Parts: sequence; structure tokens; C-alpha cells
Amino acid sequence: MGSKWKIILLILVTLVLSTVFMTIGADGNWEYVLPRRGKMLAAFALTGGAIAYSTVVFQTITGNRILTPNIIGLDSLYLLVQTFIIFVFGSLSFVMTTANVNFVLSSFIMVGFAFLFYKLLFRGEKHQLYFLLLVGFVLGTFFSSLTTFMQVLMDPNEFQTVQNRMFASFQRVETDLLFITGTVFAILTLLGLRYRPYLDVIALGKDHAVNLGVPYDRIVKRLLILVAALISIATALVGPIMFLGLLVANVTYELMRTYEHRVLLPASMLVGMSSLLLGQLVVEHVFTFNTTLSVIINFVGGVYFLWLILKERKS
Repeated sequence: MGSKWKIILLILVTLVLSTVFMTIGADGNWEYVLPRRGKMLAAFALTGGAIAYSTVVFQTITGNRILTPNIIGLDSLYLLVQTFIIFVFGSLSFVMTTANVNFVLSSFIMVGFAFLFYKLLFRGEKHQLYFLLLVGFVLGTFFSSLTTFMQVLMDPNEFQTVQNRMFASFQRVETDLLFITGTVFAILTLLGLRYRPYLDVIALGKDHAVNLGVPYDRIVKRLLILVAALISIATALVGPIMFLGLLVANVTYELMRTYEHRVLLPASMLVGMSSLLLGQLVVEHVFTFNTTLSVIINFVGGVYFLWLILKERKS
């Protein structure tokens, strides 16, 4: 089956899952069900699309299908920001109770951190990308340690609020946030279109890309900022989902069997949305809300991650 027909099949699967999600168990209560589920559907599309897009681009840059953008510590930074605000100002502070302010502040801090991080580390050193990943991993661990330290000192009631932020939630998404996130997501993906032709060449490796005339360092820096911005808005919108990008990107590679990013990017976004829809249906109708979507995704993604490591080791 050609890539074109696979994309059409993914679109049909996404439409079917969306229809099932919007209509199952509605019992005629459309005025209540449609707006509530419609917001969640939009959140699935934005979150799945942003994480899938950024993960495929990041793995192309690094040349590694096991790494995800979360390795530079953005998830840990998000939790640190939320914990710090509650630790210093309390869970009833203006920043915590006003979703728009919290979203903008969290996104701004994460994108600002990524920008400074890349600016400081990209200074013409050889193999700087691997050094960047190492420093990002160390910083992520440092952020997690600070977060844990503040949580230990925190009032138990305040800690419960922090716990709610530690797991992704699609139920608490506000309509205003969907509009802001959708606008930013559209702008970022449109900006990314101009760099899409470079991705097929960058996938060959730095030496080949440079030999073929690609301004490698400049393009990679801009793509990494794009990746960080997409991950930041997705995380600020619903919370951290650690293994979604890894799962979606590798499933896309197996389905599409191509290195063309004009195919991989839209396909991964469709797989990302479909995965979240399928996971939510399982949470609602199999586990009857006894678990959360992020737990399902992280469990399946974690098992898949271990399988990928064992597969790479054998090969």
C-alpha cells in the first residue's frame, strides 16, 4: 500500500474514533455532551499533533529513534514551575487559579529556557548536539530533585494540588486555552513548513547534509527552538505525557516505511490524535475511569521503549 493510501486510512481511522468518542453513551444529551467532549477532542488533536510533530523532527535531528524532546528537561521544568508557584504563593494564588495566566507563564518559561539553553551550548563546538543532550539530561534530573525537595517541605493539602499537575488531564482544559494553543500551533507548523525539505537531508547525517549544502547548525538551532515551543505549549495545556512522542513516532515509522517527512509529519500527527482518542475510550469504557489517560499512555509507551532497547541491542 502506498503512502497516499496509508494517509487516507489514518484519516478514516481518526474520523471513526472521533465519531465514536463524541457519540458513545450520549443518550440524547447533546447539549451537555457535545461542548464537553468537543473541548477534549480539540485538546487531543493539538496535544497529539504537537508532540508527534516535534518528536519526529527531534529524532531526525539526533538520528536516534529512542530519544524524545523531553530529554532536555522540559517536563521536569514544567513540574518545577508548578511546584514553585504553589510552594511560594499557594494553590489559591492568582497564577494557579487563572488558567490563561498559568499557561502563558509556563510556556514562556519553558521556551525561554530552551532558547537560552541552545544559545549557550551552540557555539561552534564539535559534536555539540550530543553534549546538548547530556547537559539537558543533567538539568532535567536537577529540576526533578528541586521539585521533590519542595514537595517534601510542602503542606499536604498543597501537595495534592501539585499531584494533579503531575499527570496530564484533558478534562480541565479551558476553551480560551484551546484557542491560544491552536493559534500558536498553527503558526509554528506553518513556520516549520519552510524547513521540511531540509529534514530529509538532515536525516542522512551532519556530514552528508553539510556536503549537500545545508547550513546545518543554523537550521538545527531553529528546528530545536520549534520543537521546544511545540512541546512547551502541549505540556502547558494538559500536563506532561512522557512516552507519547516515543510511541507515536515509532508506530508512524513502522506504518509508513518511508523517510520522506512530507509523509511522516502529517501521519505522525494523525497517529498521535488517534492514540489519545483510543486511550481515552479505553479509560472510559474498559477501566471506567479507575485510571487516567496519561497512565495508560506511559505504561504502553514504557513497555514499547523497553522493547525498542532490546531490539536495538540484538541488532
